[in-house]
Amino acid sequence: MKSRYALPLAALLVLAAGCSQKTEETSTSTSATDSTVTAAPPASTVPDTNAAPSASTMPVAPTTPPDHIEVQHVLIGFQGSIPGKTVTRTKAEAEKLAQEVLDKARKGENMDALVQQYTDDQYPGVYDLANDGITPDPAKGEYKRSGMVKGFSDAAFGLSVGNVGISNYDPSSSPFGWHIIKRLK
Repeated sequence: MKSRYALPLAALLVLAAGCSQKTEETSTSTSATDSTVTAAPPASTVPDTNAAPSASTMPVAPTTPPDHIEVQHVLIGFQGSIPGKTVTRTKAEAEKLAQEVLDKARKGENMDALVQQYTDDQYPGVYDLANDGITPDPAKGEYKRSGMVKGFSDAAFGLSVGNVGISNYDPSSSPFGWHIIKRLK
């Protein structure tokens, strides 16, 4: 005779297996029903260019503040936002383009290619930064965190390696436009 708790227990085990962070197949046995509940194997790992942003590129804060980071970024400016540079797009066009580039970067498109195609800054757009209280390494051409605009630095230091984030335009903290940033190291 089956226990009246067997079905609810099996449902909980399926739910727990589905919520697990593990990517390998999960099997759990229960003595009440002597059955095995198996979670489905992970979905295909083939990149889908129309897929939603990859969890691995979404912004995740590092567990401990890093002393040194390396980032690559695309700057999307607009008319009058970058001193000495002629940019013809409007602020609204720049914001739309920044979101499009962010989506492409988060879907795993090659950041180097995105920088080449879209940046209003210099190529390759790679910067080494030292966190507050850390002496920059002159051999690496490293900048102090405070040597960059606040929005850029805050976004960059708020990312874990491989993640992509954005510093939205703000007249005081990100006055040059939108920065789409990928943390490399």
